[in-house]
Amino acid sequence: MNQPVDSTEVINTARESKAWPFQEAMRLVKRYPDGKPDGAPMVFETGYGPSGLPHIGTFQEVLRTTLVRRAYETLTGGAPTRLIAFSDDMDGLRKVPDNVPNPAMLTEHLGKPLSRIPDPFGEFDSFAAHNNAKLREFLDQFGFEYEFVSSSDSYNSGEFDEALKSVLRRNAAILDIMLPTLRAERAATYSPILPVSPTSGAVLQVPVEIVDADAGTIRFEDVTGEMVEQTALGGQAKLQWKVDWAMRWVALGVDYEMYGKDLTDSGVQSGKIAAVLGGRKPEGLIYELFLDENGEKISKSKGNGLTIEEWLRYGSEESLGFYIFPNPKSAKQLHVGVVPRAVDEYWQFRERLAEQPLDKQMGNPVWHLARANGGGEGASAPGAGDSLPVTYGLLLNLVGVLGADATREQVWSYLGNYVANADPAAHPELDVLVTSALAYNRDFVAPTLAKRAPSNTEAAALAALDAELAELSDGISAEDLQTRVYEIGKDEAYGFENLRDWFRALYETLLGSSQGPRMGSFIVLYGIDNTRKLIAEALAKA
Repeated sequence: MNQPVDSTEVINTARESKAWPFQEAMRLVKRYPDGKPDGAPMVFETGYGPSGLPHIGTFQEVLRTTLVRRAYETLTGGAPTRLIAFSDDMDGLRKVPDNVPNPAMLTEHLGKPLSRIPDPFGEFDSFAAHNNAKLREFLDQFGFEYEFVSSSDSYNSGEFDEALKSVLRRNAAILDIMLPTLRAERAATYSPILPVSPTSGAVLQVPVEIVDADAGTIRFEDVTGEMVEQTALGGQAKLQWKVDWAMRWVALGVDYEMYGKDLTDSGVQSGKIAAVLGGRKPEGLIYELFLDENGEKISKSKGNGLTIEEWLRYGSEESLGFYIFPNPKSAKQLHVGVVPRAVDEYWQFRERLAEQPLDKQMGNPVWHLARANGGGEGASAPGAGDSLPVTYGLLLNLVGVLGADATREQVWSYLGNYVANADPAAHPELDVLVTSALAYNRDFVAPTLAKRAPSNTEAAALAALDAELAELSDGISAEDLQTRVYEIGKDEAYGFENLRDWFRALYETLLGSSQGPRMGSFIVLYGIDNTRKLIAEALAKA
């Protein structure tokens, strides 16, 4: 089903696709209808503030930007692109993070650029170098293709000097944009350019006089109260972040950058400043933020929501990408309860991919995710068309019955009832999910399970099911078992208003949960004799 990169059919289908990465990429096609001049690459950017460690928000922004990048390459038959992962490590440290060692040492360096503060972990030359290394390790873990750019390196090396001079020349015009957006107190001291104190090394928020824009010379009051005249070039100053954002759009030639809804106004102001600097605001999607299970915005300081490490403990990398993929303009709840469904839905879409026509493939999240990590148009999803022999939901039900102390070996012994060649080496992706299911059950399911006693009519139905199972032997199909379970639930003698009530009774009395699997599949997986033992335990409570 996969088409070559120069396939006219692929390009035409992509241009008609309603999948959001293609919709976003079409904005770039329209930005340069004849392609970028001189065959220059389309430049994508993601930003990172290295005062903290990378997190799930970092992952989603790089992933989504990469999806648009790959979509653009498909639309254009392989036009060149770049993705810049930009670290704003020239920013001054405003407060000491809660989750780092040596807070007293960091307190001594408040206000200084992150790249000029010692590493509290004692591993790198600076705090920024430590967090930048963690960012790159994080991005490399997921196979993203990117170019890392450090703000400090760009300022210190002089790479941003010409852009800084441009800001100085247009200082008044930038103030005209920014001052109306600020409170009076803030406006009184606001300057687009922030000098670095020659005395303390801190980034200063003070009024700045432009002495010679072409030479890059400024004058300001230092922390000592003395008026200081010094260059703004070569790392002796940085820009306010909204101005900085606009400046690097222009200096780096950024064509696309997405950002969160909370930065909407900042994007507007930075776009105006970019125009003043003679550049052009990038295209970009404004995405909604993650919410916790109560619908509240996720906050690192509150610790609500779900970390990427937690998702990968209870799910899979592919399922995380799948969950993030749809509707970036809609808020998503991010908590542990969404993981199992995301895992199973990812596999459902993966199984469908190989049989879908091209237009449906291009709307399938798995098609896009397969290309995210360095895969070109010709790439196919690894194992496209494969399916898990057991759903994650069914695994969780099995592990739930086995209990919090269940082991990987026990689970695989039961999988032998259901899976051909039930060997972890033959099913590595299933084996990963076995480990995830054990962790999920131990941490979240087992503490909540409580099997209730059946009512009299439910007990009669369970006894009928037990009698059916007594006549059967292992080897019967899950579908046949499911039909027999259905027939008992439909029998008016047991008084169920609908099949939903019957299945709820099975789940609550046998599994201790209000929801559960297809019972035919569960019985095959758990085994007929073991299922009869569950029924006997339930009937003993009646």
